[in-house]
Amino acid sequence: MSLPKLHIQNVSKRFDLGGGEGLLAVQDVSLTVQPNEFVSLLGPSGCGKSTILMMAAGLEEISEGHIRVDGQDIEGPGLDRGVVFQSYTLFPWLTVAGNVRFALKKSHLSAAEQDDLVRRHLELVGLADFAAAYPNQLSGGMRQRVAIARALVYRPQILLMDEPFGALDAQTRMLMQELLLEVWQKDRTTVLFVTHDVDEAILLSDRIYVMTARPGRIKAEITVDLPRPRHWLETEGSLRFAELRREALRLLHEEVRQEGRSKNIR
Repeated sequence: MSLPKLHIQNVSKRFDLGGGEGLLAVQDVSLTVQPNEFVSLLGPSGCGKSTILMMAAGLEEISEGHIRVDGQDIEGPGLDRGVVFQSYTLFPWLTVAGNVRFALKKSHLSAAEQDDLVRRHLELVGLADFAAAYPNQLSGGMRQRVAIARALVYRPQILLMDEPFGALDAQTRMLMQELLLEVWQKDRTTVLFVTHDVDEAILLSDRIYVMTARPGRIKAEITVDLPRPRHWLETEGSLRFAELRREALRLLHEEVRQEGRSKNIR
């Protein structure tokens, strides 16, 4: 087995709420993402999925444990990791091309080289004709495509995605999932993807880590042995998809029931 591209080892996170021991959000989580692999974190709301992603991005401090990229401990944010959030996080005063170009601000590339990279990545996400548009002129799905292009344009080694399609309507979400599959198939960037959507996790992933309710721990690992390339209609209609879906839902349902018992919910 090759060295993992991303290795999260015995990581815990406690938030200081003041006046006590604080809130233990994540407890002793260990997982790996291999080079060029697409891995999802799946779990109930509030289980710490996004917290793990933010620690991997270097945007949240680790209370215990280690997070390594290519065997090296991370020390805050870095250009080796690109992040796509659920909110669009675009600069409203910049055009589509300007938002993507912003990621190259600290690069040593010439203006012509930057222009070429921006153009190619807008073509990759199907927005070449909207380079001069502003974010308020775009739909939600188009804005998220800009965010994906911006995260990829400086060629990060790892793409960290925090429920990037969670705010979209069902039809747009399906189109964005298909687009992400196409982009990933071409680029094969290593991806850690956070979602609470079982079908989305199965469609996109090579492996899925299912988490417990808070404090979040790794409950199970599911290998998604569906052939690639994948397309919604063919994949979702397969018997194996249904089997994987049933297994993931069973694991999540156990956690929801257990959490309900702990809160005396009947």
